[in-house]
Amino acid sequence: MLWHAGNEDEEREYFSVLMKAFGELGYVEGKNVEFLHRYPAERIDRFDELAKELVDNKSDVIVSVNIRGSVALKRITHTTPVVFVIAADPVSNKLVESLSRPGGNMTGLSLMAGDLSGKRVALLKEAVPELKRLAFVIDPSDPNSNQIGDAKKTVDALGLSSGEVRVSGPEALEEVFAAIAKEGYDGAMIAGSMFFNERKRVGAAALANRVPTISQIAETVPYGLLMSYGPDFPDYFRRAAGLTDRILKGASPANLPVEQPTRFRQVVNLKVAKALGLIIPPSLLVNSDETIE
Repeated sequence: MLWHAGNEDEEREYFSVLMKAFGELGYVEGKNVEFLHRYPAERIDRFDELAKELVDNKSDVIVSVNIRGSVALKRITHTTPVVFVIAADPVSNKLVESLSRPGGNMTGLSLMAGDLSGKRVALLKEAVPELKRLAFVIDPSDPNSNQIGDAKKTVDALGLSSGEVRVSGPEALEEVFAAIAKEGYDGAMIAGSMFFNERKRVGAAALANRVPTISQIAETVPYGLLMSYGPDFPDYFRRAAGLTDRILKGASPANLPVEQPTRFRQVVNLKVAKALGLIIPPSLLVNSDETIE
C-alpha cells in the first residue's frame, strides 16, 4: 500500500474503509495476507524511494493511492501489478494505454476530475450568489490539481472571472488564503492530495479569511470548507480492494478495464455557511447527500 500522507492517522478516513473492504473479501493479516504500508508524507522524493522498496519486497500487488505514487511505480516496474485508486486521467499520465484495455501492469479507477470541475463552479455560484471572481487554488506538483479545463469553461459561461493561485507547500496555505481574500476573490476551488492531507489547515485558513471554498472531496468539508461535489472516495477504496482481489486470484491488470466513478456525493457545511452569512438555497440542499449542522 503506497499512501500519500505521513501516517495511518492522517489517512484514517480511507485506511479504515480499505482495510474493512479487504476483510470482507476474506483477507486476514497474519493468516493469508501481509500488508506493507508506506507513507511518503507528500514528499516527492519519498514516493520514488518507497515505490522501489515495495517493488523490491516482491509485493504481489501494490495499491497506489494517488497519482504521484502511480507515476513513480510506472517508472520503476513494468511487471509488478499495480492498482491505482485516484488518477485524474490515467491515459494522459501514461499509466495505461486506454481505459478499456490498460495493456500493461496497471489498472484502477479514473477520477474524471476535469469532467466534474465545471459542475463544482456552478454549485459554488448557486451557494454564493455574489460570486464574481473565483480562485483556482493549485498545487503545481500534483497533476490532479490542474484538471480545471471544464471549470474555466463554466466560469466563462456564467460571466465570472477567475485566476490561478499556486501553493508552494503546506506552510504557505495560510498566506495563500489571506492573499485570496485580500485580492478580492469571492470564492475558491481546490483539488489535489495535498489539500486533503492538509484538510485541517486548509479549512481553518479558508474560514479565517472568509473564503467560501469548494472541494471534490467530501471528507475535507467538516474542517471549514463550504461544500464539496465529486466521486464517492470511500467507494473508490472499496472498489480498489475488489480489483486487487481479482488480480490476486489470477486476473491480469492488462485485461481489467479502468473503472469510472458510479457514485457522487454533494456535501454542504451549514455551520460554515452561517459563519459566512450565506443562506443556502433549498434547491441545493435538496440535492445534497449530507449537510453538516
